[in-house]
Amino acid sequence: MNDTIAAISTALGEGAIAIVRISGPDAVSVSRKVLARQDFPEHGRMYLTTLHDNDGNIIDRVLCVHFRSPKSYTGEDVVEIHTHGGIFAARSCLELLLSNGARTADPGEFTRRAFVNGHIDLAQAEGVLSAITSRSNEALKAAARTLTGELSRAVMKIHDDILALQGKIEIQLDFPEGETLTGLDVHGEIARIVSSLEELIPRCSAGMILSHGVNVVIAGRPNAGKSSLLNAILGHKRAIVTDIPGTTRDIIEEAIIIGGVPVRLSDTAGLREADDVIESEGVRLALEAMKESDICIYVLDGSCDLAAEDSRHLRAIEGRNAIIAVNKSDLPNHVGDIESSCKVLHLSAKNGEGIDALKSAIYDMAVKDCAVNAGLNVSAYQLEELRGALRDLKEGEKSAAFGDDVTAGLVGSARLRLLRVLGVDAGDELLDSMFSRFCVGK
Repeated sequence: MNDTIAAISTALGEGAIAIVRISGPDAVSVSRKVLARQDFPEHGRMYLTTLHDNDGNIIDRVLCVHFRSPKSYTGEDVVEIHTHGGIFAARSCLELLLSNGARTADPGEFTRRAFVNGHIDLAQAEGVLSAITSRSNEALKAAARTLTGELSRAVMKIHDDILALQGKIEIQLDFPEGETLTGLDVHGEIARIVSSLEELIPRCSAGMILSHGVNVVIAGRPNAGKSSLLNAILGHKRAIVTDIPGTTRDIIEEAIIIGGVPVRLSDTAGLREADDVIESEGVRLALEAMKESDICIYVLDGSCDLAAEDSRHLRAIEGRNAIIAVNKSDLPNHVGDIESSCKVLHLSAKNGEGIDALKSAIYDMAVKDCAVNAGLNVSAYQLEELRGALRDLKEGEKSAAFGDDVTAGLVGSARLRLLRVLGVDAGDELLDSMFSRFCVGK
């Protein structure tokens, strides 16, 4: 990373200011070629100057600031040029910088350089991304906790505890057979570390839910009230509602925040044997969406007897995260009592009865066993490494009574997994995947 990169770091569009960021060894020299001001004597001080093109024509009146290495976001020399908002001023500034020696930054490259230069670890980088993409106050708080190092400190504390235990086990392996290290309780020490991980993982699971949300699919037979239920949950008309069976043929998606959790609601085609080719495709997509959903809401028409097809679909969702919504509670109930391990709610999409209870059920199911109020942001990769470390330690706990060499291997594996959570010795493939999710300019 010996070259100098530049990018617009603010969203394009009309606004008060736009920020163009330059980072690298030639950040200052490149900036001097396009700015009237040639010196930046004080670190972090904002200066007023003008931006000019390669022929000396003034393009804009701008503010600029220099953050000297290593006291910058990336750890390199960084210059920020604040132009007036809008498309052309910022774009002209960027084009001038590129024509004078900088290159266009890749997505997330500024943050990647911060990681490579040791200013943040991989967990904090995930916090940066989550702060940008947060869709609720709770998600933003989780991102802030991660960005300020709360997750990193927790992971490193567990890592250090494992490392200390690993050292004791290695010493024990060098003891003559029959002798033991005084005061060493491998089983007990692993159990304490397991307990720490079991407290941390639900917080990370909550962070995943707050950043990525949950996929909730509304399914059921035609005219059960699926589209009406979607509209009732949203609080406005999104899906067309008619008495004609098969009105919904494609999947209709809408986003909503429930208790700080982003929820993607999907209204699907009515489940029935259809002769129409388009409706048949809609039914196929509906069945596929049900299988892939995080939570399935199966809607029954409570004013009708339970159909055989409904019974078949209810059996299919047994044991899953599913809610059976018995709709049309404003009419006499003919569906009878529903025996299921799934949560059963009686409601009316028409008059709004039971909708708040349904939202609460969605929230409770989404955050089950998760510490939402203390959420920490992680990627799917990092969460799997944490869970893998927990599995290794539990296996090590079992093997502690039989052989220290096996236990040492499992404890060591858990420790390496925790290092990967923080990005220690992370390969280019992982980093490419991680930072490609960022926008250009961050």
